[in-house]
Amino acid sequence: MSLRGVACIAGAYEHPTRKAEDKSTAQLHAEVAIGALRDAGLTRADVDGYFCAGDAPGMGPLSMADYLGLNRLRHLDSTDIGGSSYLLHVAHAAEAIALGRCNIALITLAGRPRSEGVATGTTPRAGSPAQPDVQFEYPYGITVANLYALCAQRHMHEYGTTSEQLAWIKVAASHHAQHNEHAMLRKVVTVEEVVNSPLVADPLHRLDCCVISDGGGALVVTRPEIARSLARPVVTLRGAGEAVKHQMGGQLDLTYTGARFSGPRAFEEAGVTPADIQYASIYDSFTITVLLQLEDLGFCEKGQGGRFVADGNLISGVGRLPFNTDGGGLCNNHPANRGGMTKVIEAVRQLRGEAHPAVQVPNCALALAHGTGGTIGTRHGSATLILERE
Repeated sequence: MSLRGVACIAGAYEHPTRKAEDKSTAQLHAEVAIGALRDAGLTRADVDGYFCAGDAPGMGPLSMADYLGLNRLRHLDSTDIGGSSYLLHVAHAAEAIALGRCNIALITLAGRPRSEGVATGTTPRAGSPAQPDVQFEYPYGITVANLYALCAQRHMHEYGTTSEQLAWIKVAASHHAQHNEHAMLRKVVTVEEVVNSPLVADPLHRLDCCVISDGGGALVVTRPEIARSLARPVVTLRGAGEAVKHQMGGQLDLTYTGARFSGPRAFEEAGVTPADIQYASIYDSFTITVLLQLEDLGFCEKGQGGRFVADGNLISGVGRLPFNTDGGGLCNNHPANRGGMTKVIEAVRQLRGEAHPAVQVPNCALALAHGTGGTIGTRHGSATLILERE
């Protein structure tokens, strides 16, 4: 069964806060839920499907459904593949809608890592002793930053990619973030400033890394006939793909991500090619994350990512593939250390023509949103959406 055209994104909302010292995580979930429902012109009483992931406090959808006052639920989903969960939830909501399990699905994300002082990228994560990988990996003190640095080093070794090329990704994000009043980092930076910023894990510099922020976001996914009855532009799901990539029994190749599998599945279902995409929201936990995903999604050949991103090719109005026009995780926000939700939200803004005028893609009708969850140096989930404006 194809998901093409079976569901629409009718509501989208991003929390404006980047530091929520006076709010609980549950409260942030509630505020983004209300925001997305208001954006769609709907209420809590209309929601009969609810989706959340590991960022939700308590017993996932059970605790949150109670807290949010969702009394008419017929379908629940708490699938968690890290930062890519929320793109996967859009596809799973479409599946549920197609099967008649629900008509209006709410998806929420929220977290407070900045207020809680979480050193997301540079502190080893203990994990649960029950995890089969922990006993083999935790003793070596691996961190998120040095795992991504390993991927960058390998790509440089294999293909001659340079730190200057990676820096162009940050430069592009900063050009977009200057127009976002809520972005944490609004200063436009240069390639030289990126490569001269302190090393975090060689070859990644401080400005190659995403921000740590509080906040959240929410989406409302509905049947097409419901979306068309609302006073909002209609954004339709045209294709979706999901995948995992892991250690594969020791056959680990650090130069590609799960986007190699989820991307082609989404494009095939949508009936389009990378060349048709007018705007791309690409998960940007680090600059290397973007470069690898651009290659794996087919926007350029493997090993050519460095050349593809250089010289402003990702800057809206300048390059041929505008990306992350809200500033992305590199400059805007990375709520709950899970950036997939905001990738969908900015894609929706672009398709509705509601992005900032300075970065809005003219007549944007076809967009891609892609998320990665976990770490590309070990195991991760990938989810790809192709979205279309009616």
